Amino acid sequence: MQMPFDAQDDISDDALLVLYANGDAAAARVLTLRLTPRVFGHANRLLGDRAEAEDVAQEAMLRLWKIAPEWRQGEAKVTTWLYRVVANLCTDRLRKKRGVALDAVPEPEDDTASVVDKMQDRARVDALQAALAQLPERQRQAVVLRHIDGLANPEIAEVMEISVEAVESLTARGKRTLAAALAGRREELGYHDD
Repeated sequence: MQMPFDAQDDISDDALLVLYANGDAAAARVLTLRLTPRVFGHANRLLGDRAEAEDVAQEAMLRLWKIAPEWRQGEAKVTTWLYRVVANLCTDRLRKKRGVALDAVPEPEDDTASVVDKMQDRARVDALQAALAQLPERQRQAVVLRHIDGLANPEIAEVMEISVEAVESLTARGKRTLAAALAGRREELGYHDD
């Protein structure tokens, strides 16, 4: 018997995945609506390319549906597993891109409106993305998971398969490097000391 769509909003990701594995299509819809934006956002921040991020998000969700019948509830959080899959897929894509000459990479499309506030927000996002791109891969991943995706250090440690202390070290160094990279651009980016 399938549960009503609205009733599944309070069910955990693990339980929804098990329901999906048992044939509950409504559980799949709820889980997709709940997780896809997070998966896409994480991939987009790691890659800095919406089209690539969409591909990664789609692949990660497909892998989740494939593993559903073997999912062992309680062993790992669905989101932790998904973040690890996304990180691995992004790492694979970044490694493949390393051989591409900078001139061969097209300029990113600016699809924002010409409103001043939107332009300022875009400049901030671009500055952050450029600063993130300068971080070593593991630092970037730790900083994005902690300060952008909002994961706790123990969950990040599980995603990255490292110790909590290593996560703390990576995020601290990454934050210092980002702060230094963006410090001279405060006024340009519209941040004023009050």
